[in-house]
Amino acid sequence: MPIRNMEMKNSFIDQYVFPGDIVLDLSKMTNQTIKLGSGLIQDGDFITVMVAGTLRFSKPNKYWIESSHKRYIPSIGDNVLGIVVDTRSDNFFVDIKGPTLAFLPVLSFEGGTRRNIPKFEVGTLLYVRVVKANHDMNPELSCMDATGKAAEYGPLKDGLMFDTTTGLSRMLLSSPSPVLETLGKKLAFEIAVGLNARFWVNASSPSVVVLVGNTIMQMESLTPDQQKIRVENMLQKLR
Repeated sequence: MPIRNMEMKNSFIDQYVFPGDIVLDLSKMTNQTIKLGSGLIQDGDFITVMVAGTLRFSKPNKYWIESSHKRYIPSIGDNVLGIVVDTRSDNFFVDIKGPTLAFLPVLSFEGGTRRNIPKFEVGTLLYVRVVKANHDMNPELSCMDATGKAAEYGPLKDGLMFDTTTGLSRMLLSSPSPVLETLGKKLAFEIAVGLNARFWVNASSPSVVVLVGNTIMQMESLTPDQQKIRVENMLQKLR
């Protein structure tokens, strides 16, 4: 398949691109620093597409490919939901739906020392941040933000986790999210969304957890206006 060179053409932002497409030429972007998200890779001076999807850009300088896949390609800075699958003396091994298992060092927690290593059983659900991502090694995770604080990271207790697509995850993380805003006007619940096609919901009632989760799962193919109408109609039936 011929490679399409789309360097520096703003018209291709928000357009569908394919593996092998060149979307940026760094040699023509002097004195500029960019951040690459999922689906893009640097090859010399070129930024190339790895997976089919929509090229997205957010100010000031981040580019990524938005695609609806169940498998996730780890990218530095992503917040993800991971499941502990093995524990070792130095690391927890965590499933983040990527090509390989990720590892979470036992000291990658706020104030972490050998005397207060957390104890996570196999199956524990964690909200974590990707801090290293390389095709030649397992991704590295952390339960701290960039300042070394725990912030919102750590184990997620109770509730339910839902497997979805990366596209739906990004939709939920958009601001504002019509689905979450409309649900939140009538229902009280907690939610954590991972860019790795997973989200977790918790509420005081199991029925609310299931209702919120199942409602969200139906939203990906709808426009924002359609999402709001669908959720409002669903909430009216609860009266």
